[in-house]
Amino acid sequence: MRRRKLKNTLSTVILGFALLVTALFLITFLVHMFYKGSMVLSWEFLTSVPRNSMTEGGIWPALVGTFLLTVLAVAFALPLGVMTAIWLTHYGKPAWLISILRVAINSLAGTPSIIFGLFGMAVFVNIMGMDVSVLAGGLTLAILALPVIINNTEEAIRTVPHEFTEASLALGATTRQTITRVVLPTALPNILTGAILSIGRVAGETAPIMFTAATFYSRKLPTSLTDEVMALPYHIYALMTEGTHPDKQVPIAYGTALVLLLMVLLVSATAIYLRYLFRRKKQW
Repeated sequence: MRRRKLKNTLSTVILGFALLVTALFLITFLVHMFYKGSMVLSWEFLTSVPRNSMTEGGIWPALVGTFLLTVLAVAFALPLGVMTAIWLTHYGKPAWLISILRVAINSLAGTPSIIFGLFGMAVFVNIMGMDVSVLAGGLTLAILALPVIINNTEEAIRTVPHEFTEASLALGATTRQTITRVVLPTALPNILTGAILSIGRVAGETAPIMFTAATFYSRKLPTSLTDEVMALPYHIYALMTEGTHPDKQVPIAYGTALVLLLMVLLVSATAIYLRYLFRRKKQW
């Protein structure tokens, strides 16, 4: 008995220490980013264009480019991912085909993002002739987000109690009616949460847009989906690796990184808030 208590105490201490170390790293990272980035963060920094070879000015074109790429990626990936998850959970046959497809989806979810960038460059930019553009980058990011959305939607659908589905079918509803009127409304909070979290990942990716959408420097906003754009992740990469005036460009990179970090935190907070609202409505 005493030995068991000693083991439990030791395990608790080790886990607590691991949590403390992780928290310290996270806090150190956040404090460093906020300290460095807040030195240049201002309204003018957010709303002005780069000047003097990106040694002055702001990040407005990069903000707009990131927004366009993210919206386009989600617009393609979300409906396709939800429909794929519905097919896998309710219509997919035979079982061996479903198993192969799930292995393929999980493999895609674990594929390095640079591979998606090379695929997008080969297919969308070269073969399909889209050149480096918002459309090519958005489609590449959509493929990147697709396995995440499919897996999240599948998990959300599985959380719907079987009794709901069986009751709907027993009352004479078709499979399609059951999915659209029972399964999807019940699973919607978790589906939206997964979709919003995937937005955070898409917005912060550098490698996929490096070859398909992003440009090093631009003072103009895109006027169509065939234009190339600046984007926050690539802007940070360019300033830190290719900048010729590091004393002026590194602070701008930190400010850009802080803006991107705040965007991801805002997206995550929105997902948590929406889940809370939906759960409260269910309780009512």
